[in-house]
Amino acid sequence: MIKDSAPDTMAAKYGWHSYQMMPIESGLINHTYKVVTPSGKFILQQVNTNVFKQPLVIDANMRLLKHQLKTSHPDYLFVAPIAGMDANTLYEVNSQYFRAFEFIEGSHTMSTVNTPEQAFEAAKAFATFTAVCNGMDATALQETLPNFHNLPLRYQQFEAALHSANEERLTTCKTLIEDLQSQEAIVTIYETFIAHPDALKRVTHHDTKISNVLFNDAHKALCVIDLDTVMPGYFISDIGDMMRTYVCPVSEEESDLSKIIVRKDYLQAIQEGYYSHMEQHLTDFEKAHFFFAGEVLIYMQALRFCTDYLQNDVYYPIKYPHHNLVRATNQMQLLLALQQTLANSNY
Repeated sequence: MIKDSAPDTMAAKYGWHSYQMMPIESGLINHTYKVVTPSGKFILQQVNTNVFKQPLVIDANMRLLKHQLKTSHPDYLFVAPIAGMDANTLYEVNSQYFRAFEFIEGSHTMSTVNTPEQAFEAAKAFATFTAVCNGMDATALQETLPNFHNLPLRYQQFEAALHSANEERLTTCKTLIEDLQSQEAIVTIYETFIAHPDALKRVTHHDTKISNVLFNDAHKALCVIDLDTVMPGYFISDIGDMMRTYVCPVSEEESDLSKIIVRKDYLQAIQEGYYSHMEQHLTDFEKAHFFFAGEVLIYMQALRFCTDYLQNDVYYPIKYPHHNLVRATNQMQLLLALQQTLANSNY
């Protein structure tokens, strides 16, 4: 949480002579606050350096993106950190890093996807962001989370955990382990995909949950936010994460596997929303792997939860014993549901 004199220090950096600060609880990674001042409303955010080890890299990426979009698409709503009195956009105070954003009036976020229309709007928003960045050299951006969506590495980590885990945990998730191993072909297909010349690296968000979209009062998407994970990547990352978090009516926390289904209309809405701005930019090879993206991200998350369980829960916070096992089993069930849906449909 924010420490000591940091609020007053940051207020001085931005020239806020008086202010009221209220925490915003929706964020999972960074600590975020709404700041009300006589000159306007702002968002103040403390970067979580346990997750993002190099805040200066994020700041450099944001400056580069802002310059690119101001030049090529000046009408696009890009919520970038604002400059303080000395023109800096990131500040270190008491070994913590802070930045501020303008508060977008008439906007809101949502935590769950409850209609196909919301899925469509969110997919369109992420597609619009990648499309307006299409003329940019994605490799000019630095990786803020190295190997974040590196599926082959995640499988290697899973295999390593199998050799180091204690017998009790190996026995408890024996069936899950066998199920995950039976899907190893996804890794091979993914490796073939990224090696293909028509699998293009683009400016990719990498964290496309619905809460990273700003909506207006008419429930239309305004823009995407929380851009710390923006870096070079494949379209599979964004599409797969949308499928993983939009198509099922329950979250990865659900233990009742009977509730884990794939809503076909939401799946279709993701494709239609994304294609509305990105269809012309995707290669035929990428389009042929559109729904495979869901398999990649769901499988990768199942591997990560299972790996963490086998390593005695060192990464993901847990609320009860076997929490990560429940999460991994949930994602494995979602993967099977998606595969069955794709096999029985004309996708």
